[in-house]
Amino acid sequence: MAYRVLGRAGPPQPRRARRLLFAFTLSLSCTYLCYSFLCCCDDLGRSRLLGAPRCLRGPSAGGQKLLQKSRPCDPSGPTPSEPSAPSAAAAAVPAPRLSGSNHSGSPKLGTKRLPQALIVGVKKGGTRAVLEFIRVHPDVRALGTEPHFFDRNYGRGLDWYRSLMPRTLESQITLEKTPSYFVTQEAPRRIFNMSRDTKLIVVVRNPVTRAISDYTQTLSKKPDIPTFEGLSFRNRTLGLVDVSWNAIRIGMYVLHLESWLQYFPLAQIHFVSGERLITDPAGEMGRVQDFLGIKRFITDKHFYFNKTKGFPCLKKTESSLLPRCLGKSKGRTHVQIDPEVIDQLREFYRPYNIKFYETVGQDFRWE
Repeated sequence: MAYRVLGRAGPPQPRRARRLLFAFTLSLSCTYLCYSFLCCCDDLGRSRLLGAPRCLRGPSAGGQKLLQKSRPCDPSGPTPSEPSAPSAAAAAVPAPRLSGSNHSGSPKLGTKRLPQALIVGVKKGGTRAVLEFIRVHPDVRALGTEPHFFDRNYGRGLDWYRSLMPRTLESQITLEKTPSYFVTQEAPRRIFNMSRDTKLIVVVRNPVTRAISDYTQTLSKKPDIPTFEGLSFRNRTLGLVDVSWNAIRIGMYVLHLESWLQYFPLAQIHFVSGERLITDPAGEMGRVQDFLGIKRFITDKHFYFNKTKGFPCLKKTESSLLPRCLGKSKGRTHVQIDPEVIDQLREFYRPYNIKFYETVGQDFRWE
């Protein structure tokens, strides 16, 4: 068998060497180009993740043609570890005007403002009912708790007071309720100093019934207090009423009103009948809405009468599957009072009531 013996290959020809060199150079360039592309994509991905401006790093020599249409990064721009602060113009942009309640996780809407309207009284007159009813209105945002700023917490300052308020849009009214303001001597002046344009709402009720309701509430917390008769009179035989007892003094409405009229005109004070609030809630709330300068959104369709509690409740809404009634402390059964005691107190309040009717130009028919 014949064998073909291959000899050692001679040196490569110049043309072949050039081909090998070209292939090696091309391979090296492609490798570098791919590496540059991957690095830039990585920067782009990190920019998207961190919310940085979308851009690419400056193109390298190997990737010049591929990256020449990409926007180069601004070398002075923010880095992932050092986010830029909002500009002055951006910080001054107000929150978007959207209606609705703030929910957890959603951006905060509106601004915290000092209240333009206050429910200033009176205790056990029906202030909680008015507050809950008016909160149904989309143009009203109200603080749910009683801040007692103008009587107990005035020293904390207006900034603290404002911080308690709900956020409101420019088209909405901020409102709060603290019934003790009406009988606080300093409250009218302090509210006037905050804003002389503040609108005031006072819910009044037959002062005898109001005093019994006040006593009933106190008795539920302090069962050992003296009887209603014992607290109401200094000398029952002589008919001397003890006006130092707060439950009696609150019902002398005209005396407290004098302090308010020193700072606010009567046109800025709206009086709600606690009795009509029960028998005709839509009518009373209609007048409240008129006073606040908002459309009559709250009407008969929002109420139903709860026979168990003895007063109206709000019907269920789209946002609530259940009707809304006031708490268990509202509508409690009053303690039984001797009818002669009630008659004596009616006679005591009569001149104050008449003077009150004449001052406000409204007959509440408590006699």
